[in-house]
Amino acid sequence: MTAETLPREHVLPEAVPVRESQAGLMWRRFRQHRLAVWSLWIVAAFYFVALFAEFLAPFEPSAYNPRYTYAAPQGLHFSYTDEEGSWRFGPYVYGYKVEIDQAAMRRTFVVDKEVRHPVGFFVETKPYHLLGIIPMNVKLFGPTEPRAPLYILGADRLGRDLLSRLIHGTRISLSIGLIGVVLSLFFGVIIGGFSGYYGGWFDSVVQRVIEFIRSLPTIPLWLGLAAALPRDWSSLQIYFAITVILSLIGWTELARVVRGRFLALRTEDFVTAARLDGASDWRVITRHMVPNFMSHIIAATTLAIPGMILAETALSFLGLGLQAPIVSWGTLLQEAQNIRTLASAPWLLLPGVAVVVAILALNFLGDGLRDAADPYGR
Repeated sequence: MTAETLPREHVLPEAVPVRESQAGLMWRRFRQHRLAVWSLWIVAAFYFVALFAEFLAPFEPSAYNPRYTYAAPQGLHFSYTDEEGSWRFGPYVYGYKVEIDQAAMRRTFVVDKEVRHPVGFFVETKPYHLLGIIPMNVKLFGPTEPRAPLYILGADRLGRDLLSRLIHGTRISLSIGLIGVVLSLFFGVIIGGFSGYYGGWFDSVVQRVIEFIRSLPTIPLWLGLAAALPRDWSSLQIYFAITVILSLIGWTELARVVRGRFLALRTEDFVTAARLDGASDWRVITRHMVPNFMSHIIAATTLAIPGMILAETALSFLGLGLQAPIVSWGTLLQEAQNIRTLASAPWLLLPGVAVVVAILALNFLGDGLRDAADPYGR
């Protein structure tokens, strides 16, 4: 009897394709979220800038030139026509000329199209250390003429290049968010995991502590803890102290999520089998329970980074967080606290644009990871 004459129920099915792993399903589901994919590229670009800030910034963040205080942004051009009428390629910026505003009785900078300052790529500069380790003396781009102005995003009240300070501030603000979330992840997983796994009086104590912390007003609590830092501390000490403070406040939400997952998993058959097989509590938690909701932890972590960044920005903007000479997005926004900035130097609000773009990208990325964390949801 051939396969054609057999009843349909007796015909062996074709080989069933191998089922994808959870990571593969997550990645395929994530790629369908177009906004999350674009956000991933934007976040990667931000962290690339933060990682190579010394190389990408044309000047040091503290370098200043009092001749160009509140200088307007210069447009970067790549081609021009020479005196003979021939087309030439070469990056350059126009110079400045000073005019007096008779109404406000102050000087203003306007573009002088009769003067061109060439801009070069991979120009030699003063020696510096990339990431504080690798000695280098080359920048990605910069002026080829000594003391030539190059303010693509304008200058501040001391004549410092806003683009260079924004690039260096990206490293501080994003690293605070990343380091703070790593510490919050550690506290949240450990405390929330043991609370959900053991339960009893330990769970009750942890939940009351979490409820107490979450009931406190967030902004006043941040301000009080930041104001309690000694004023004689160095900028680096204040940087790490702010990071720890943000972490001690931000672990509660993640701990609640982890506790709920542990409560749901501790009665599952595979957990019971691991216990009967003689596995220790630590092995049951780390090898069997945590991997089952690692995707949810990744999504929660991504969504927690924007809160850390906003907290540091708010504290530094109010003057109670990071202080000069440390450059962060919050300290840069301190320059935008006066009327003159809004009236004559609106480019000093550009760090706020960087904050908005980074926060939106991280939130969209977190949403995409959260949707992809349950590949079987659809």
